[in-house]
Amino acid sequence: MSRIRILPDALASQVAAGEVVERPAAVVRELVENSLDAGATQIEVHVQRGGAALIRVTDNGGGMDREDALLSLERHATSKIRTKEDLAAIRTLGFRGEALPSIASVSRFRLATREAGALAGTEIEVNGGRMQHVRDYGGAPGTVVEARSLFFNVPARRKFLRSEPTEAAHVEQQFRLHAIANIHASFTLVRDNETVFQLPATPNELERIEGLAGRELARRLLPMEEFQHGNVMVHGYIGGPGLSRSDRKMQVVFLNGRAVDNAAVHYALREGYHTMLMKGQHPITFLFLEMPPGSFDVNVHPAKKEVRFHEPHVVREAIVRAVNRTLTKSSAISTGHPTEATQRMPMFAATSATTPLESPSLELVAPAAQLSKPVAPALPIFAPQAPTSFPASFPTVAVSSSTAATSLPPVDAPREKTAEANGAPPPRFRILGVLHRLYVLMESAEGLVLMDQHAAHERVLFEQLRHAMEREGVPSQRLLLPVTLEVPPHDFDVLQRHLETLHRLGVEAEPFGANALKIDALPAFLKTDDPQSLLRDILEEIAGASSRTSALRLGEDMIATTVCRHAVKANDSLRTPELEKLVEQLFACEMPYCCPHGRPTLIQISHAELEKKFGRRAP
Repeated sequence: MSRIRILPDALASQVAAGEVVERPAAVVRELVENSLDAGATQIEVHVQRGGAALIRVTDNGGGMDREDALLSLERHATSKIRTKEDLAAIRTLGFRGEALPSIASVSRFRLATREAGALAGTEIEVNGGRMQHVRDYGGAPGTVVEARSLFFNVPARRKFLRSEPTEAAHVEQQFRLHAIANIHASFTLVRDNETVFQLPATPNELERIEGLAGRELARRLLPMEEFQHGNVMVHGYIGGPGLSRSDRKMQVVFLNGRAVDNAAVHYALREGYHTMLMKGQHPITFLFLEMPPGSFDVNVHPAKKEVRFHEPHVVREAIVRAVNRTLTKSSAISTGHPTEATQRMPMFAATSATTPLESPSLELVAPAAQLSKPVAPALPIFAPQAPTSFPASFPTVAVSSSTAATSLPPVDAPREKTAEANGAPPPRFRILGVLHRLYVLMESAEGLVLMDQHAAHERVLFEQLRHAMEREGVPSQRLLLPVTLEVPPHDFDVLQRHLETLHRLGVEAEPFGANALKIDALPAFLKTDDPQSLLRDILEEIAGASSRTSALRLGEDMIATTVCRHAVKANDSLRTPELEKLVEQLFACEMPYCCPHGRPTLIQISHAELEKKFGRRAP
């Protein structure tokens, strides 16, 4: 007797529904995508009890006649594609023809639709995959889809649903994604008979983001100008240094209007922010990618969230360049004279690692105005020398007594970038004092500025040492006993292709048998008891780096760790001229607003905020 049998249609539909309909948010995703594909400009989403009791999506799209309405409930029936060539050039959000029959098989389902100009529409009711009624419908043009009692006939699936607030949060997140990606349409979300969002159509993406994420976040975002690289167009809004989260919930990426997830995109964002984010933090981004449909594959996962790029290196390169250009430009603007834009919307925000939007009063300073009182001539903190050779070891900081000045180390690398070279004078401050021998209190034209002297000195040393490395290379120090590093075959091939990169980083390595390298020397300024772990970290960076990444950037984590040990610390006393020079050199850096580890170097409390605190202005 044969053991293999064809599943009944009802059971097959429930199996398929398990892939497409994971939770109520997946139902909202599929139904809203159908509405958008139908040309809807008004979409309303109603949910009750997190979507388990009711999900209703109403739109003013093109609607369907009776024949199409009935066919839409058949598996793999779709108007989106016809041939296998269409599958390689998908321009719609939906295309598989699985959503409606899958939803209808696990809910009490109702579809009501009418075409514009038709005398009557069609209303269909399905109960757990079984057709109940087909009748005329006299509602407004467009389509209404209801799914009640989700998973009522699949108790094993229903018990895996989370609490109502959790499921409602997932529904809201899905709603936000569609609303941000489709600003031409108006969106309304009603949860348990209360309107949560009511968003009119708008030509401005930032206005839609503000309506969904709040004005406080929207005003801290940096606009990205359109950037074209290859066949990839990038634009959107990103958070400045210091504006980050401990998860990726606010890292949103759209590809041709579809919210997507791709490891190469996440890595590119991380690389674009390079040294501007703390470890474990993720940038807040609203990134929009436009690509020809044939250059990526969305037919990877039933949920259509994951995509594969035919040329992932081009996509990564485009994102890295676009993000880096935006951050660099914002830094250049912030170190010059204030413009109307910088005064209206502060560029950077200092935030908590866990609650990045709960401190609206603290903003990384973007000062520009000259104070009327001139700053006293400053003595150099560093004594620049001629760039003859890279120092064999990193200089140490000689800290004097608490009442004397601190002697800071000379660095064998003069600054390559100054604010004056960009056509703008460096910002000016009046130093008021030092709090706890760490935080420098300064007055600017915009309010009170606090500078972390350790973080500021870290940034200065980091950029000076990096520039020296890029010119001279990294000096090596030979090991007493060579170290053998065994790696998997694929990693060994990667290392062999990048031996010259390793040499530039101060790592002398050569093949030593099958899948093994012999390490004879390491960077002179690096002190490590585990060279094998160091090499594995460098290997991971090399494997994930884009073609634009400088080989020497791969060793910048080592530099950041080193300068942290040698920068001035808390309790190190600096005289006023030295502090003034530190400020000057900080603003000569490419990115003065954060240390190499991503922590802020400067925060500002504006005059307006101080007036609120002292009751001089209404909160």
